[in-house]
Amino acid sequence: MSPRAACRLETLGFEHVFDYVAGKADWLARGLPREGEKAGERRAGDLARSDVVTAPPAERVGEIRPRVKASPYGFAFVLSDGGTILGRLRRSALDADPDAPAADVMEPGPSTARADTSLESLRGRLGDRGPKTAVVTTPEGKLIGVVRRSDLPQ
Repeated sequence: MSPRAACRLETLGFEHVFDYVAGKADWLARGLPREGEKAGERRAGDLARSDVVTAPPAERVGEIRPRVKASPYGFAFVLSDGGTILGRLRRSALDADPDAPAADVMEPGPSTARADTSLESLRGRLGDRGPKTAVVTTPEGKLIGVVRRSDLPQ
């Protein structure tokens, strides 16, 4: 909607009016609320789990290792202060020197999907023998969560 239309709605008494400049595709990719005929179709963001281990770049591997062992995943994500994924710490990287900072042993830039990715597309990405999890992020790379292959409906 244009800024003028948003202003008009405010003058009519609407309290929560937003001028979302980025557009519909960006809105959906962030996993924001949907309306319309396809609003009920489940997407990657609807299944994303937020229980994955995260760590700042300077955190030591020895501090991260026990959290990953206690989690249902064999990895952790290294996040910036703003929540952007910088890299992934696989289980093998956690066998590194316990004093090493996460940033030194992480795998940079893991592949990600957006919140509006269809479950069919996600199933295709994960396949039967592909990765067991898909990483779901905003367009800026901020972590929303992960979807396990076993979370996908058959």
